[in-house]
Amino acid sequence: MNPICSQLPGKANYRSLVPDCVNEKPGPASIIGGQSLNTGLNSVVVRAPARLHLGFLDLNGELGRNFGSMGLAISEFCTRIRVSKATTPHVSGPDSERARRYIERLEVLLSLDGAHRVEIAEAIPDHAGLGSGTQLALALAAAIRKLHHMPLDVGGDAFRLGRGRRSGVGIGLFNSGGVVVDGGCKDPSRAAPIVSRIPFPDEWRIVLVLDRKRTGVHGEEERSVFARLPPFAAADAAHICRLVLMQALPALVEADLTSFAAAIKDMQTILGAYFARLQGGFFASREVAAAMEVLESEGAVGIGQSSWGPTAFAFARSGNEARRLIDVARNDPRCRAVDIHACKGINRGAEIEADAVVAVPNP
Repeated sequence: MNPICSQLPGKANYRSLVPDCVNEKPGPASIIGGQSLNTGLNSVVVRAPARLHLGFLDLNGELGRNFGSMGLAISEFCTRIRVSKATTPHVSGPDSERARRYIERLEVLLSLDGAHRVEIAEAIPDHAGLGSGTQLALALAAAIRKLHHMPLDVGGDAFRLGRGRRSGVGIGLFNSGGVVVDGGCKDPSRAAPIVSRIPFPDEWRIVLVLDRKRTGVHGEEERSVFARLPPFAAADAAHICRLVLMQALPALVEADLTSFAAAIKDMQTILGAYFARLQGGFFASREVAAAMEVLESEGAVGIGQSSWGPTAFAFARSGNEARRLIDVARNDPRCRAVDIHACKGINRGAEIEADAVVAVPNP
């Protein structure tokens, strides 16, 4: 077991937009032998799971709120960092340049003195539709705040670091895990509110298909693409909202995979047609599209693309069924250019643990 991962906590301390939240584990007690000690934090470890963006609810916006999203935290990929105080700045590991920019911004925004050492042990694949940027930003912000004894401000830090401008699910999932729905953006200075959070059934599995040779639309290109999109039909937005409220969410509560997957597939079909002209088809990657066709023909359900992709997903009723689907796909020539994984849903938020260092006894 990785030494950092083995130290991560498992007990929740609730601070959230919804009842479940980020898991925080306190450092060692500051009373030894009846004597009060001065303690400080040596370092903070944060582990944040990847997420799937299952689709936008309302790209029409006539009601005054834009976007609205549904998302799911998953077990297969994560961002795992350790942050400590340092005399000189140092950032190492994957996605280090982006992390360096976030840390520098946080030091200014939070008026912090001194430098920090950041070790990135794992990083969610970037620009793959798995929420890498938001989870890295929030993990760093949480670590810095914990290290300096500041209260968490997940939504506020997301906006300060340029995240959550369209979708609030990355923020909500960092807080709580599970399946979340955000209510869309109304105030441009605030994150979209999380209006629903439901656990993902433990027995279900998600099949992920990744194209490592491609990246999804992001950054300035993403802003340009949204500016060029035609108006989204109000009737389509209304239908998606109905699918989410009256089919997908009740099906989650009742563990009804057939109904849940049908709602996700219908939603993805509408959104895929809308974005097709800008991403080259229902899926951003032809190789992923071919693999999804194989999986669907073998019984995978609820297929779709996460955000701008190229990662796609499908659902299976059990671990055995997911393994069967993956075995079939890996033996099919049409799937040779992609990576296929099975994973679970994660029903908890990011995990945060601080390592305390004991100084000297108080007089």
